[in-house]
Amino acid sequence: MAKGGYVYIMANRYRGTTYIGVTAYLPHRVMQHRDDKGAEHCRLYGVKRLVYMERHEDIRDAIRREKAMKKWNRDWKFRLIEESNPDWLDLFDTLNG
Repeated sequence: MAKGGYVYIMANRYRGTTYIGVTAYLPHRVMQHRDDKGAEHCRLYGVKRLVYMERHEDIRDAIRREKAMKKWNRDWKFRLIEESNPDWLDLFDTLNG
């Protein structure tokens, strides 16, 4: 079985520009974005705040979910974020590791 992974959403501010990604090791990936070594989109728009994450036991499931979420409209993405993080707080400090 493939190892697990995360789908995550980064933002530059409340209801601002977002980025959806997938990774096996979330703390490391978030630090890449914060250090401007992640996606070009994040560098261009200052997307450094982790606002949503969901764990999957199989990385293939995480990849499928990421691809689906990238097709969503902004309102759907915002609703998903606000269900668990209504104030769009940076969740980085809640990560273990």
